[in-house]
Amino acid sequence: MNLNEVDKSWTLFLDRDGVINAELKNDYVLEWEAFHFLEGVKKALKTLNGLFTTIVIVTNQKCIGKGLISETGLAVIHKHMIQEIEAAGGRIDKIYYCPDLSDDSPNRKPNAGMALQAKSDYPQIDLSKSIMVGNKLSDMQFGRNAGIYTVFAATTNPETAFPHPAIDFRVNSLLEFSEALINAL
Repeated sequence: MNLNEVDKSWTLFLDRDGVINAELKNDYVLEWEAFHFLEGVKKALKTLNGLFTTIVIVTNQKCIGKGLISETGLAVIHKHMIQEIEAAGGRIDKIYYCPDLSDDSPNRKPNAGMALQAKSDYPQIDLSKSIMVGNKLSDMQFGRNAGIYTVFAATTNPETAFPHPAIDFRVNSLLEFSEALINAL
């Protein structure tokens, strides 16, 4: 993947936990008070706002299927998250989440369902001109399954080997990715 080929016609797909906010080990973010932005994320999203026409989040949220939080509760967390991102000059166009418990669900990453939903909602999305940033190999496989370039953010799983057949580019954080893009353009 050549970062210098990226322009405003490209789409950015982001995982949430471990990319935007701190991921809780063996637990879920079930209330706004438990949501903490990772260092540099708001600055990164401000930069990325100017580089991509469409920015969406794709996130597995089994906690809904397990009955730990309602869709309304998740919406409250996302409302506050988006308010803070926008106040810092960033943008998220839409959040796609999969509440399903079954790994066979077409919308559960690594399956490509959420990418196809985004393409349906935003017909200008060209999946071959899209990037998925995630912190797990399932995010990278989601990208592969959808025909999207993959960027591995080593925020929570730095031991993941690279090079890896599912990973096109590796960074330590979303901020590092935004800086790499700016430097390449």
